[in-house]
Amino acid sequence: MSVSNLSALVGVMTKAADRASKSLLRDFGEVEHLQISRKGPADFVSEADRRAEEILYDNLSQSRPGFSFFGEESGERPALVVDGSQRAGRWIVDPLDGTTNFLHGLPHWAISIAAEIDDQIVAGIVYDPVKDELFAAEKGKGAWLGSKKLRASRRDNMADCLFAVGLPFKGHGDVRANLRQAAVVTSQSSGLRRFGSAALDLAYTAAARYDGFWEAGLNAYDVAAGALLAAEAGCIVTDYAGSAEYIKNRQIIASAPLIYDRLRAELTGAVQ
Repeated sequence: MSVSNLSALVGVMTKAADRASKSLLRDFGEVEHLQISRKGPADFVSEADRRAEEILYDNLSQSRPGFSFFGEESGERPALVVDGSQRAGRWIVDPLDGTTNFLHGLPHWAISIAAEIDDQIVAGIVYDPVKDELFAAEKGKGAWLGSKKLRASRRDNMADCLFAVGLPFKGHGDVRANLRQAAVVTSQSSGLRRFGSAALDLAYTAAARYDGFWEAGLNAYDVAAGALLAAEAGCIVTDYAGSAEYIKNRQIIASAPLIYDRLRAELTGAVQ
């Protein structure tokens, strides 16, 4: 793991993610033995989630006791210290984005951490422990994969583009609307991928591995870090209506700039 040209705040997140990743990698190594475990697979992974989040909470809170903490597993936790002389902030954390992949032994999942100050996401990391890829961004300073600066794709022809999507699973979201969108984009592009980790989909869009990504029904901890990565790499990041309220409205499009208008038009047209 390494970070280039970014602040101590990113260093704090990186160190915490490194420690949590060791716990997750140990648990991931046990997934293949779950069929003989007395614990059910879902219980096992939920426990892995919780262990990782506690490690993140302990490390982040020690480094910035004036920050509150919002995690997928534990919800909101207040700051340990209230000090008017320090700038207050909030950590937004998903300790294991891609839980279903983790459960099935698929090596595609990540830790996502964002720092919010004055209601603005100012820094974020997405760390893939299996591939040892650290994506990091800071507002106004760009996005990075290790020491490599990230830049959004410059493709401008839909037929040449590769897209990613998050599709709902049983009991969640509007499956028919999502499939209509997927069908339209698939028919006009080089392809569509559904890899099951919004944080990594956004990081890959920042890295120009994808030309765009969209998904609805997401929470702040799913997208806060990844959306900053994409924006700092030069992507356009909005909700389906084109506004910047993608966290509030729980829907996101992150796209290479030259294809954004076309992608958004196709997605919205498919569900009208």
